[in-house]
Amino acid sequence: MKRLAIYPGTFDPITLGHVDVVRRGLQVFDRIVVAVAERAEKGPTFSHAERIAMAQETFAEEPRVEVQGFSGLLVEFARKLGAVAILRGLRAASDFEYEFQMATMNRRLAPELETFFVAAAEEFTFVSSSLIREIAAMGGDVGPFVPEAVARRLRARAQT
Repeated sequence: MKRLAIYPGTFDPITLGHVDVVRRGLQVFDRIVVAVAERAEKGPTFSHAERIAMAQETFAEEPRVEVQGFSGLLVEFARKLGAVAILRGLRAASDFEYEFQMATMNRRLAPELETFFVAAAEEFTFVSSSLIREIAAMGGDVGPFVPEAVARRLRARAQT
C-alpha cells in the first residue's frame, strides 16, 4: 500500500519553504497531495485557480506530487483520498501552538490520520507568504524565496 500524505495550505503564494517541506516529506511518504484550500474568507491575493496553477507548475516535474484544490474539512478531504497523514511545516516555535491545536482537533475528528511536522530548513525559517506578498507589492525581488512560476506572476501583478 502506498503511503499518501496531504500537505494543506492556502499557498498564497507557494514559497520555496513550502517546496522544501514537500521534498523532505517525499523521503517518508510515497505520494503527497498539495491541497490548496479555497479559504475565500482570508481574502487571498491570488484566486483559488491561480494558486492551484502555481503549485502545479512548481511540482510539474515531480511525479509523486499532485496538486488539488479543496474546500471544507481537511480530514474529510484526506479520508476521501485515502491519506494516512497530514504534513505540516514549522518555521519557528510560534508556529507550534497553532499547529498543535489543529493537529489535536484533526486527531479527534479523524483518529486514523497522523500529523507529521517538518521543521523548516534554516534558510526558509523567515519566509512566509504574507512577507512575500508585501515585498512584491513594494517592488522588491522575491525571486530567491519563491518558485519561478510565482515570481513571474508577482512581477506581472506589480506592473499592473
